[in-house]
Formats: sequence, structure tokens, C-alpha cells
Amino acid sequence: MKRLVLSAALAAAAVAVSAQSPSDSLTGGVRHIDGVEVTTRRIDRTVRSARPTQMLEGDELERAGIYTLSDAVKRFAGANVRDYGGIGGMKTVSVRNLGANHTAVSYDGVTVSNTQAGQIDLSRFATDNVQNVTLTIGEDDDVMQPARHYASAAVLSITSRKPVFADGRDWSLRTRVRAGSWGLVAPQLRYWQRLNEKLMFSLDGTYMCADGRYPYELPNGSEKLTDKRFNTDIYSWQGEANVYALLPRDGHLDVKAQWFSSSRGLPGAVILYNTKKSHERMWDEEFFTQAVYGQNLGSRLKLEARAKYVNSWNRYTDTDVKYPTGRYVETYRQSEYYGSATLGWFPLKGLSLSLAEDAFVNTLRSNAENPADPRRLTSLTALAARYASGRVEIGANVVATWATEHVEHGDRPADRQQLSPSAAFSLRLLKNEALYFRTMYKHTFRLPTFNDLYYGQSGTITLKPEKADEYNIGLTWTSRRMGWLAYVTLTADVYHNDVKDKIVAFPTLYVWKMANFGRVRINGLNATMVARIEPLHGFAAELSASYMLQEALDVTDPASIYYKNQIPYTPRHSGNAVLTILTPWLDVAYTVQMCGSRYAMQQNTSEYQIDGYAEYTLSVSRELKFRRWSAMLQASVRNLTDERYEVIRYYPMPGRSVEVTATISF
Repeated sequence: MKRLVLSAALAAAAVAVSAQSPSDSLTGGVRHIDGVEVTTRRIDRTVRSARPTQMLEGDELERAGIYTLSDAVKRFAGANVRDYGGIGGMKTVSVRNLGANHTAVSYDGVTVSNTQAGQIDLSRFATDNVQNVTLTIGEDDDVMQPARHYASAAVLSITSRKPVFADGRDWSLRTRVRAGSWGLVAPQLRYWQRLNEKLMFSLDGTYMCADGRYPYELPNGSEKLTDKRFNTDIYSWQGEANVYALLPRDGHLDVKAQWFSSSRGLPGAVILYNTKKSHERMWDEEFFTQAVYGQNLGSRLKLEARAKYVNSWNRYTDTDVKYPTGRYVETYRQSEYYGSATLGWFPLKGLSLSLAEDAFVNTLRSNAENPADPRRLTSLTALAARYASGRVEIGANVVATWATEHVEHGDRPADRQQLSPSAAFSLRLLKNEALYFRTMYKHTFRLPTFNDLYYGQSGTITLKPEKADEYNIGLTWTSRRMGWLAYVTLTADVYHNDVKDKIVAFPTLYVWKMANFGRVRINGLNATMVARIEPLHGFAAELSASYMLQEALDVTDPASIYYKNQIPYTPRHSGNAVLTILTPWLDVAYTVQMCGSRYAMQQNTSEYQIDGYAEYTLSVSRELKFRRWSAMLQASVRNLTDERYEVIRYYPMPGRSVEVTATISF
């Protein structure tokens, strides 16, 4: 055998030598061939994901002059932001018209919760220290996420920046000040410190104040009423500390603590011939601490654990002669104890399995007479699988929900149990082109909030959970680099959602009551486009756009006059576009946000129609770099054309405003 192998090797060598050209043999058979550099753009997960995913980078938001989460979310196709006007107005997000309660907001991998109202106010989140913001229909492809993400119809994920150090330093300091129209002043300070190769921490503090007294116009036939918003001031403070530790065997531990406090006036609705000024105020305080631990348990097992404690306090007051004492006060305190563990198993190449268990306890206390003071224990168990091989990706999961409640006064609802499945499929249609087909189904439901069940006389303890079924089919494509054209990315998804047992308030003989009274059928189209050209070194232009077509119809009762009417505050057409031009001297971003007409009530009649609008923003920035520090100066003009419009009826939005930002980094 050895002789046979040796003979074959010698024969192969002889053939190789005889095949050389004369020049090869004269030079010893060795030639130098010039290297060829092959570059390619990695296919973004927003294109290859089986579930519709959109992402905005923090640097991209800064160039566009976007420093609030609500303004960032408006750029996502399929996201409706309800804005009650002004700097301090409440802002909530509903994805594909499923309702704000069906959208989970995740901050560095841990869900933000509000069991009292069920929806998160986006106005309290700034983007000063955000790495990226991601909106996913369904859940992320990563099997190591918590069960709460699997249980939600959509997930809005906020990822904060982790410390990065340059020039061999072990610390970094950044200070930023924003100032603008209507008394806006918002200073921010961030400090990063590396203690050693495996341990670092960050401190972040932000303060914001504004009087918010912007002018508005209210049409009155052929005339217009002009005035200024009243009771619109806001003061907020936020401090955050993070510790990042690297552990043996590729482990890590991230610990975060945050305190937030705000005081704001509630300006109320603007109504013709009603000159009464609002004297309502709201105070909010919240403290939370959370920890995320990850560890590899061998080559095929991985563990991620999360824990969180939240305590929040809310106070509402209204001064009016209609109250016996001249003043009405409501106070609420809610808390949550949350624990989560996800065990991932990777038995084969391309195959990922996980088991996630979340358990949390929520409590609510209030100053109401004989309050229910509910306490809810919830368990979520998710079993997930993902397989990716070649041009195919398949994902599936099922979530088991169990919830029980205890109250101090009155009756409590029955325990609730539910199984919610989900499946997604993605196929690369062409071997040499990044063209993907994707489809998804997901069933979710949301438990009634504490307000739905126990608030005053309107709460109803017999409410059923609100159920939603999501269907999605889409195509995605991204190009190769072609000369000046760096890339073009296109996505298009058509979807159908069906919401059953929708929880709504409707009038009874004397008071409004919460009930499972609604069913909504939702059809729509989401389309996005991103293109970038790089004509010269140091110069680039990027255009991104999104469009949403949606039909959200009330199909509760065929005999109702509202049957197949578009549900309130749902435009059929909406979209946005951003043109960014990058040069060695200036960065310029021009943004347009468009929204079609919609209705303020269930009746789709002209008297309840709210006109569409287009809002334009221009932002110009310049970065100056020095040896040990850098500075960025930015000026933005929002609502460039001074468009007067409303997102919520009788809550006028601000007109043209100017904002300047100065950032210094060491």
C-alpha cells in the first residue's frame, strides 16, 4: 500500500512538471501572482430574517436630529405613534393597529412593563445614549430571548451603547446640551470608565425642562382662533448606572440601575368656545434595577438569566370648583418582581433549541376608597426552535401563559391559561442574489390591565384576554455594490391581523364600562427602501423611505352602523423619507413625515375626519476632531413649513421650531 501511494504521488508530480510552460521551468516553476481583493457586503438581518425587522442606528438618528424615541419610532413602517401634543405630551405606539398593549418595549434585553395601564409612554426615553432601535413583528430570530418577547405581537428593542475606549485611555467623557423653542433646555452627561480588562462601568444623567407654550390655530368656519397652549411645562430628571463584567468561559454580567422623575402639566383638549384652562398635573417617579447574565455551559449549551425589580409612583391632581374640596388627587404605586431564564441547546450545525421561563409578580396600590389593591402572578413558558441551512430558515415556538390574581377588596377574575403558537419560514430564492421570500404566523393575547379590571366604576373583572392572530408574507432584496452605488435594499410585506375579544369602553345606563365588545380585521402593506451612493472618497448620500397602507375595519356587529368602518386614528396611507448627505465638512439630513386623513370616532363621516399632513425637518451638523477630544455642532428646524395639524383630535401639534445641540467628547 505504501508503495502504491508513493508511486501515485511521484506520477502526479511528474504530470505537474511536464505541464509547466518553458518559462516556468526556466524560473524554477515559481511565479508571483498579484493578489485580488474580494469584498462583499454582509446581508443585513432585516433582509434575511423570516420575520419583518427594521433597525435604526444611533448615529443615523443623531444625524437626522432625532433625540426622542417617539420620533425614531415614527420612521418604522407599520408603527402608529399616538402623540398628545407638545414636548411633555404622552406618546404611545401601536404596531399594525394591534394596539399599544400588544407591543413589548425592551431595554437592553429586559422588557419594560406597566401593568396598570398596559402601554409604555415613549416620551420618557431619549436616544442620546442609544446604539440602535429595532422593531420586529413577532420576535427576534435569536432563540436566547426571554419568554415575554415570544408572548408579544411585536417587540420594540432599545440597545444602549456600551463603553468603547480610544487612544489607549481607560475613560471617556461626553457632555451634550440641547436648547430650542418654547423654553427647551436639555443637558446630558455621560462617563465611561474601564477598571481592568474585564470590568467597566458607565454613568449617565439627563435633565430636561420646557414651558411648551407654543402657538396654535383652531379653525372656526372661515376664521381661525389663535392662542397658545397652557399648562404645558415639563421637568424631568433621569440617572442611570451600568456595570459590565466579563466572566470566565465567555460569560458576562450586565447590571443596570435607573431612576426617573418628572413633573408635567396636562394641557387638555382645545375646544371652540371653551375658554376653560386645564389645571391638571402629573408626577411620575420610577426606580428599577436589572441584571442580565450569560454563560456558555460547554460547546452546545448556553444559559441567559435576567432579573428585574421596578417600583414606580404616579400622582395626578386636578384643581376645579366641581370637586367638594376644590381639588382631586389620585396616587398609584406599582411594583414588579421579574425573573427569567433561557437555556439554549445547539445539537447540530444550523439547529437551535431553547426553553425560556419567565415569572413575575405585579402589584398596584392606590388612595381610592376600598381599592382592590391587586397582585398578579404570571408565568410564561416558551419552547422555541430554529433551523437554518443553505438557503432555508425555519423557526417555530409555542408560549404557555398562566396568570392568577389576588385582591384586598372585592372580587377577582378567574385564573387564565393559554397556549400561543408561532411559526416563520424564509427562503433565499436565487443562489447568487440576495432575494428572499418570507412568511409568518403568530398567535398572541394580552391580559386585561389593572385599569381594565379595577378602575373606578368602569373596571370589569369578567373581561377575557384580547386575542390576536398575525399573518405575514413578504419579499426582501439587497443588491451588490455597483460602482458608485454601494447598495439598494427593498422590502415589501403584506399582512392580515385579526383581533378578537377586543377590550373597549362603551356606555351603559349611567357609566362607561370595559367589555369584550370588539373585533377588528386588519389588512395592510409595509414597504421600505434604503439606497446609498458613494461618488467620491468622503462623500456619500443615503435615501431611506417607508410606506404603509392599512385597512383596519370594525367587524364586531354586522347590524351596527359602524360595521366595516375604519377604526379611529388609523390612516389608510402614511410614510416617511429621509435624505442624508455626508461630506467632509457638513452632514445634512432632510426628513419628511407624512400621514393621510383619518377619523377621530367610529363614525367615518366628514365631521369626525382629521386632515392629513406632511411635516418636514432639516438638520445640519458639523463634527470637529482634535487630538484628544472632538466636538459636534448641530442645528435643526422642525416642521419647516409651519404645518398646523393634529395627531389626536383637539390636541394641536407644535408649528415650526428651532433646536441647537452641542456635544463635546473626550
